[in-house]
Amino acid sequence: MDTTLKRLCVVLLACLTLSACGGVDPNSPLAQRKAIFKDMLKTSEDLGGMLRGRVAFDGQRFDEGAVKLDSLSHQPWKQFPQVKETDHTSSTDAVWQKQARFQELARSLESATAELVVASKERPFKSSTLTPAMNKVQAVCEACHKEFRDH
Repeated sequence: MDTTLKRLCVVLLACLTLSACGGVDPNSPLAQRKAIFKDMLKTSEDLGGMLRGRVAFDGQRFDEGAVKLDSLSHQPWKQFPQVKETDHTSSTDAVWQKQARFQELARSLESATAELVVASKERPFKSSTLTPAMNKVQAVCEACHKEFRDH
């Protein structure tokens, strides 16, 4: 192997090693909850977009999205360990210092998404039923972010 190729291999290996150091373990609680919250955000944006006219309303997709959001709303809370695990989280220390309030908002979100599912089952679909239910979901998300997310 000539020296140019050897140098290139060393540089490439060093770059790969350094890039691996800064990542978060995809199986860690932090990575798991980030993935869940990202999926929740996308699903919520799709539903909100349908209600605000940014996306064509599709009743079946809305119904499926409401069910998905409800399922997702039960998942991230178990990914918060008893002790803060890293400084690379967008959660504030209040998550661990005010567990009762954090859990109260988690249950509020679960309740709000369940109400959204019920509203999405009513036929015919009515904006007057769906919009308030979706607004409630978004209000709970915002309240939790305001108290527990480091923006």
